Amino acid sequence: MSTGELLSVEPQELEFPFELKKQISCSMQLTNKTNNHVAFKVKTTNPKKYCVRPNTGVVLPYASCDVIVTMQAQKEAPPDMQCKDKFLLQSAVATPGIAPKDITPELFSKDSGNQVEECKLKVNYVAPHQPPSPVREGSEEGSSPRASISDNVTVNTNDSSSVPRGFAESNEKLSETRSLISRLTEEKNSAVQQKNKLHQELEMLRRQGNKTSGGGVSLITVLFIGLLGIILGYYLK
Repeated sequence: MSTGELLSVEPQELEFPFELKKQISCSMQLTNKTNNHVAFKVKTTNPKKYCVRPNTGVVLPYASCDVIVTMQAQKEAPPDMQCKDKFLLQSAVATPGIAPKDITPELFSKDSGNQVEECKLKVNYVAPHQPPSPVREGSEEGSSPRASISDNVTVNTNDSSSVPRGFAESNEKLSETRSLISRLTEEKNSAVQQKNKLHQELEMLRRQGNKTSGGGVSLITVLFIGLLGIILGYYLK
């Protein structure tokens, strides 16, 4: 706290949590230590960069007044986050009932014989406040068993979403394969039955031919046998 005979100023330095492209404000409190009305005026070395509200005013006896200083949004950060800007707070004893609009520069002139004080304030840039990161439960080294379990559950859930689809496709292919095997088995059994039937008919024809031709085989019988062989070969493929 900067203490003069008229006003005490808190804080002694203006600190701004610097962030690019963002307006930043800080405040200072002026406290009148006397039973007089004290007028004040705030000046800065960089008026285009800062907005001060109020920049002039009157503090009643033993009362306080808050002054808000707003830094305009900056496009670039200063080198090494150092700021050379400064503020000057001027204070002087004023007549009771004086209004802020009636405060003139001559009131703060020492040549006028008025009781005048000046207080210089530096500007500092500080890192913006960062919220504390949430502490994970379980492990002091930062690895969380609960988080690991959750991750595993997520992975398993994602994998299981694809299992029913693959399982359904496998069942469909298995069903088609079984159906094909069943159909081929039926065709094979039918072919075997036809083969046996043809053998029986062939044997019967041979016996009849032996009886009619005395042991010779007629041309019709040979053609019939060849036809049966072609049919049998077709079914056995």
